[in-house]
Amino acid sequence: MHTGFLKAGAVFAVLSVILGAFAAHAIKSRVEESVLQIFETAVRYQMYHSIAIFISGILYFSFPTKSIIWAGRFFIIGIVLFSGSLYLLTYIKAIAANNLLWIGAITPFGGAAFIAGWVFLFKSFNDKKA
Repeated sequence: MHTGFLKAGAVFAVLSVILGAFAAHAIKSRVEESVLQIFETAVRYQMYHSIAIFISGILYFSFPTKSIIWAGRFFIIGIVLFSGSLYLLTYIKAIAANNLLWIGAITPFGGAAFIAGWVFLFKSFNDKKA
């Protein structure tokens, strides 16, 4: 097992639960529904990929390859770029700082990192052990 990924997956998962509760209780009444949906998308994808990081850590025991390491890394990068940029975008929209909306342009890079993570995870099952 890769304990670094297990720890990272657990931390990102607990943060997604905390942020989801924050959205449901603290910001729901303060922002428009469309802005809340952006935040909820960030939380949802963070949780999905927290689980993917955790799974990568477990699978490393049976498939200790460089590809599985890169899969976990790309899932982490994806959470930071995708979910992180959506959290920032929610805040920017909430305070009406329209000059900072360009932050949303970072989100697709996070999505690309998620895709790369899944591709590397798939590839790891065909690689030779590291």
